[in-house]
Amino acid sequence: MAKIVPLFSGSKGNSYCIECSGEGILIDAGRSCKQIVTALEDNDIDVKRIHSVFITHEHSDHCSGLDVLARKLGLTVYGSAGTIRALRNSGKITGRVKTQVIETGEAAGGFFVERTNTPHDAAESCCYTVTAPDGRVCTVATDMGYMTDDVRKKLGESDFCVVESNHDINMLRCGPYPYVLKRRILSDVGHLSNISCAQEIANLAQKGTVRFLLAHLSRENNTPELAYQTAMCEFLQMGMKPDKDFTLDVAPEVTMGKKFIY
Repeated sequence: MAKIVPLFSGSKGNSYCIECSGEGILIDAGRSCKQIVTALEDNDIDVKRIHSVFITHEHSDHCSGLDVLARKLGLTVYGSAGTIRALRNSGKITGRVKTQVIETGEAAGGFFVERTNTPHDAAESCCYTVTAPDGRVCTVATDMGYMTDDVRKKLGESDFCVVESNHDINMLRCGPYPYVLKRRILSDVGHLSNISCAQEIANLAQKGTVRFLLAHLSRENNTPELAYQTAMCEFLQMGMKPDKDFTLDVAPEVTMGKKFIY
């Protein structure tokens, strides 16, 4: 059976582990190598079974521990051509790290991973759809200013969806961030708001995709309760019942040992 563990999620760092059939991959490495390895061990994940890491884009909250982690564990780093180039040009990975450009889809061990571009202010950001060795499918889609048709399609084909619910619009607008940063977050290459996420996943649930994990919450402009309630209200307004018609969870900023089996 396939399972995903949200090791870290939020504006301070992101990393997810997907396991199945005795092997695992990581999506993003946005905390230090030590923190990621400790989180894996705390969740009873054998780090020796992790063979690959897929990077969504080059922003630090997705790759700050990448270079040391890849070298220490001997991981292959996958990403779009633009992301790999940006990682090397910025010095976030060194020449000693093995990289592989993922064009559309790539086999990594027993997993098959597909890349879908996302609208974000990075070189060539993307989300990933992972088909596990047992055939179960999970999509991790964060860091996008809006939901594209291509991303929506991949989520609709998945058994489990990790979707960005970054900020409450009112909290952001009334908060302490500079105007330029607020404008960037709210733009089409920024981040998905609670209400945008809620509307998207509720529509997906009506079409048969029913398991959702809200992710990449802003510490300053959101709360887990607010993200959850915003999405729950959207589901209830459509007449859907929790745990019958859909499941909804919020990824903690730091893992609390919860694994999601799908």
